[in-house]
Amino acid sequence: MPTYSIGQAARLLRVSPETVRRWADAGRLPMGRDGSGNRVIDGAGLARFVRERAAESERGGVAGPPTSVRNALTGIVTALAMDDVVARVEIQAGPHQIVSLVTREAVEELALDVGVTVVARVKSTSVNVERS
Repeated sequence: MPTYSIGQAARLLRVSPETVRRWADAGRLPMGRDGSGNRVIDGAGLARFVRERAAESERGGVAGPPTSVRNALTGIVTALAMDDVVARVEIQAGPHQIVSLVTREAVEELALDVGVTVVARVKSTSVNVERS
């Protein structure tokens, strides 16, 4: 399972590292320590947190600043469902939820899992997902 430094999580969440520390200290964001004693955030825990934050934003809670995302959105995989051929990948990129249907083979080649950082590239009605 991937882990993220405070700085990496701050960039994904578009907040300062100090905000990430405060959320962790308040118990809102699960944090542990790596083998060197550095504070790290579990990828699956971060995925749950961004999903909860997005839901708060939809209900009129905390909303991020307006931005032009163009066609490349960096986010985190929040859910993954696969059958024999097709996979459904859910990504939270800031306030944007993206759902992409890709082949199972693509998910395996990219080693996608909940909590992994990805870039979703959108062109017309197609979404291309790549590891960042």
